Amino acid sequence: MKESRQRILARAVQEVKDGMCVNLGIGMPTLIANMIPTDVHVMLQSENGLLGIGRYPTEEEIDPDLINAGKETVTATTGASYFDSAESFAMIRGGHIDLAILGGMEVSETGDLANWMIPGKMVKGMGGAMDLVQGAKKTVVIMDHTNKHGESKVKAACTLPLTGKAVVDLLITDLAVFEFVDGQMTLIGLQEGVLLDQVKQATEAKFRVGLDV
Repeated sequence: MKESRQRILARAVQEVKDGMCVNLGIGMPTLIANMIPTDVHVMLQSENGLLGIGRYPTEEEIDPDLINAGKETVTATTGASYFDSAESFAMIRGGHIDLAILGGMEVSETGDLANWMIPGKMVKGMGGAMDLVQGAKKTVVIMDHTNKHGESKVKAACTLPLTGKAVVDLLITDLAVFEFVDGQMTLIGLQEGVLLDQVKQATEAKFRVGLDV
């Protein structure tokens, strides 16, 4: 795993608190399941119908019928429960998910999120992200700060189809950490070895700099 990705995940796992019910989005967020400290007891929920996801399985533990929403094989913790998608989305829409950690394609300076499709590319479906950003008590987005062409993914306004408007509470990138409160974007932390000027140059969005930075 790239060092930049390790930094993102290490900062994101700090948002997982004891006693929470947490949904980890498809892709990079699912890796957090293996990073949660053993003394932090949480219930990981998957919108395809599993409450109590464990760590990734070893070769001997793989069960092809036991998967997360990203169709990756997983394990189940003691006391885990299984249910249909209707029950799963009732949990999400009913406000019972304390924290959703999702990947992102673009985030705007007002906390808009685009993460479900790129026009012209095949999409199997929008998944549960639109429900999660509305139903979860806190939404954390993790992503690279720029795309492979060096263009900022932290935008003045999203150019891709939106998942939700003003739904991001915390954005963690390989360069920095931003908080969104009442439509205001504030830089609250720099990743190790990153300078403020680097963040400013790589960020299209306008943001305030927190007092502790």
